[in-house]
Amino acid sequence: MSWLLLLAAGGFEIVGVAGFERLTRRRYATGLVLGGLGFGLGLTCLRLAMADIPMAVAYGVFTGIGALGSTVVGIVCWGDSARPARLACIAAIVIAVAGLKATV
Repeated sequence: MSWLLLLAAGGFEIVGVAGFERLTRRRYATGLVLGGLGFGLGLTCLRLAMADIPMAVAYGVFTGIGALGSTVVGIVCWGDSARPARLACIAAIVIAVAGLKATV
């Protein structure tokens, strides 16, 4: 259950970042709602997951999911760069998160 909560926390982190993106485009109402709910629920799920998962692993996985997901959403939805070097860095994040999970 803790790992599901941690995955949900990472997903909510992506929603929160999408809210920030909306704020930069002056869509204040939806940006504030997405940002507030996303980050609030993300941190709540992270706190609950950390009851069974060591802090360093939980936070590393949480931020990795957030970084990976936000980058993918940026590429797919907002036309961010998908250069090979950037994709290689995303792959490194995935490998690092998998390594953290494997060492628990």
